[in-house]
Amino acid sequence: MMDFVLRLLFSLLLLISLFSGRGSAGGVYNHHHQQLRHRFRPTKLFVFGDSYADTGNILFPISPGMQFPYGITFPGKPIGRFSDGRVLTDFAARHVGLKSPIPFSVRNRVGLRRFKETGVNFAFGGTGVFDTEYPLPNMTTQIDFFQHLRQGDSILTNTDAQSSVALVSASGNDYSFYFAMNTSRQGLKPFIISVVNQIMVNLKRIGGLGVKKIAVTGLGPLGCFPVFTAPSSYKQCNESINSLVQFHNFLLKEGVKKLNQETKHSSKVFIVDVYGAFMSIIQGRKRYNNGEFKTPLKPCCYGVGSGFSCGSVDGEGKQMFVLCEDRKAAFFWDSVHPTQQGWAAAFAAFKSFRNHF
Repeated sequence: MMDFVLRLLFSLLLLISLFSGRGSAGGVYNHHHQQLRHRFRPTKLFVFGDSYADTGNILFPISPGMQFPYGITFPGKPIGRFSDGRVLTDFAARHVGLKSPIPFSVRNRVGLRRFKETGVNFAFGGTGVFDTEYPLPNMTTQIDFFQHLRQGDSILTNTDAQSSVALVSASGNDYSFYFAMNTSRQGLKPFIISVVNQIMVNLKRIGGLGVKKIAVTGLGPLGCFPVFTAPSSYKQCNESINSLVQFHNFLLKEGVKKLNQETKHSSKVFIVDVYGAFMSIIQGRKRYNNGEFKTPLKPCCYGVGSGFSCGSVDGEGKQMFVLCEDRKAAFFWDSVHPTQQGWAAAFAAFKSFRNHF
């Protein structure tokens, strides 16, 4: 039974992913001034990963990010984001004072020189650290693109890289593909180890290309995603699945610690605790703008009937999905992706990212 649940879990994830204290005023001011003076302020953001970070690299009409109602909150139409509006990349860019970086896929339209302004988004929804079901650039290939801009086209200089920060999103598509191709759990633990090891290789490579700070996401609580909470009427998380997530996150933490020890005089890598942030919201421990998500495990947009999901239409063009009335009251947009409001709340809880800039 457990094997069946896990295979279902990760197969569905893959399919859907394609779519403060008291003191004198002077003392407080001086302390704050010293913090600002020593904080790193990047001039560019480079993004690698999947649908949590993709802002428009998949331009196929069949991609959920290119179908209504995706993009309904921002920018008002579907342009490739896997949400109703802004995603992780947008909030990260805003926090460091930058515009959201241009998707790599539109390079021929905007020109390579535009990449020097605020950076590049190389993330493609549905991709993983390794190859997945979809013929899209995995993370290694995405870094190849970055390296070519650095060393091939020479569009990005050493100064560009050294004044930048990288955001690396790895939210579980490798595990989706693993369970789609394997019927046994026997090789799961070694596979998780191989995924995390490859993430370490990727982080070290990005740092080797001159990026000063690198933020890498841990896995979110996959067992609390609507695709798995639906059987309980969106009331209970699947703790068996979350235990697998925690193993991945433990290995990631240990790997990053070791990597920072090895590269202490060059790049600094830190983890964005997606699991902790999401759980604080789901469990009601984190409020955003004095509001709360009353049913945090239930998506705002979901399909009606078997085989349909958010954005689905039937053969006659009829919408086969339900859309909630108040998108700001929903944490999840679809079965695996947060709403814009959900991402805003989660980013407010990403202390590691916020404290570095």
